[in-house]
Amino acid sequence: MPLDPRFAPERFRADVAFLADDLLEGRDIGSRGHEIAARFVAQRFAALGLEPLGDRDAAGQRGWLQRITFQKTSYTQDPAGFEITGPAGTRRFAHGQEVIIAASANAPELDLTAPLVFAGYGIDDPRVGINDYARLDVKGKIVVVLRGYPTGMPSEVGANLSATKAQMAERHGAIGVITLATNASLKVRPWERLIRTASTPSYAWVGPDGRANEAAPGIRLAGAVNDEAAAALLAGAPRSLAQIRAEADKPGARPRGFALRTTLRGFVHSRSERITSTNVVALLPGGDPALRGEHVVLSAHLDHLGITPPRPGASPGADTINNGAMDNAAGVATTLAVAQAMATEPAPRRSVLFVVTTGEERGLLGADYFATHPTVPAASIVGNVDLDMPVLLYPFTDVIAFGADHSTLGPIVADAVRPMQLTLSPDPMPAETLFVRSDHYRFVRKGVPAVFLATGFANGGAKAFGDFLAKDYHQPSDDLGLAWNWRAGARFAEANWRITRAMANRDAPPLWYQGDYFGDTFAPGAPKAPRP
Repeated sequence: MPLDPRFAPERFRADVAFLADDLLEGRDIGSRGHEIAARFVAQRFAALGLEPLGDRDAAGQRGWLQRITFQKTSYTQDPAGFEITGPAGTRRFAHGQEVIIAASANAPELDLTAPLVFAGYGIDDPRVGINDYARLDVKGKIVVVLRGYPTGMPSEVGANLSATKAQMAERHGAIGVITLATNASLKVRPWERLIRTASTPSYAWVGPDGRANEAAPGIRLAGAVNDEAAAALLAGAPRSLAQIRAEADKPGARPRGFALRTTLRGFVHSRSERITSTNVVALLPGGDPALRGEHVVLSAHLDHLGITPPRPGASPGADTINNGAMDNAAGVATTLAVAQAMATEPAPRRSVLFVVTTGEERGLLGADYFATHPTVPAASIVGNVDLDMPVLLYPFTDVIAFGADHSTLGPIVADAVRPMQLTLSPDPMPAETLFVRSDHYRFVRKGVPAVFLATGFANGGAKAFGDFLAKDYHQPSDDLGLAWNWRAGARFAEANWRITRAMANRDAPPLWYQGDYFGDTFAPGAPKAPRP
């Protein structure tokens, strides 16, 4: 199919090339390279005649940047880990080897001892009919929970429940959460993979009270254990780790909880520093007086991983810059291309917000900050499409909208791309739980129908995506040296222009489906659409 001439492969390549240049040093959160990239994006928006919708200056004038203070929390060289005391005595396990203990953002000298309770998957949600805390007393205790969710549960619902276990434990009075691997979770993320980043600094945005934001501030200790430490936790328990895992393998099974005969002491020292980084926010005002007060959001993250130390044994001069070309200069280039096309045509009915975020790689932080502190009325945001790491190495013939089954955004996307002879495909990797791993999820949690759009697995996409994940994802090789298909980049931009325009021009905004888990959980009072 011929390209719309407004979406030129050469211009798309030029934007990716600038954002992924070595001079920007991987665009890490708080870095000079990220700041340069943010100013570049802001000036591109300015040149298109869009309106700035970032912070206000002293005179009350809006700028392009929403500046955020972050706290970076790092481990010190002091010993860290767990001491587990039970029927066989006390054993000590080291952080980064047999166990992982999270450095606390607001407790630099953490040393906590408490009894342990096994709580199954650690899920309590009446909408899925599960309360793993029933008949368990966990107040003032540390809960031990299985990673993931029951076999057979819809992956996106399960991913949300997995991401919010600390909040559930906090509601029941627990003060700590320790995670045990299941057989299924070990296949996706084996222990050896988890400990590679065990001592990576953590980041949190800082709230008006000057404290680092925490999703569950009552959970003072968090961590994970390998099989050896898990056996120590379960010493003297009525069921062994092998028995619990065998039960968890069965479809729909939920191992029941019980009090343990062990206590755990967790200890870790950390240091913190404050840095700043920016979201870039631009507005294309809507043209319909009845609808211009509603906003649809097209988002993409600008940050990447910066410069990493050379790997042991690496040759002198080895590349250490994580350019983040596919992840996510490509998504930002797509956003710029959509903005350019929409700025040169009649105004859409609804207003469009272009939000280019920081801190995605550190926990969806910039999107979380914007969703919590939006620069428009929160209730006016009616839909979001997020662009993150489209794999542009082949002539894609389908797209994936992670989250499409939950709202009318699914058919909106499918209808919008059909004239391009593109189809909408279901999630091909449910075990990766991508629905909670990109910026759109922060909008979902505020009740906004949202999807994460990516190129699909048809026509060679499965191999291209698999090879990229295996060889180049979060590696210095994610740069312009890949075998880019720049025409695919231009087509992806056109597809998102069609989707954004469709969201902005329909009579009805995107709506959650009736009875949908996410709509009922995060937008219980919002209008709903009948499920087709």
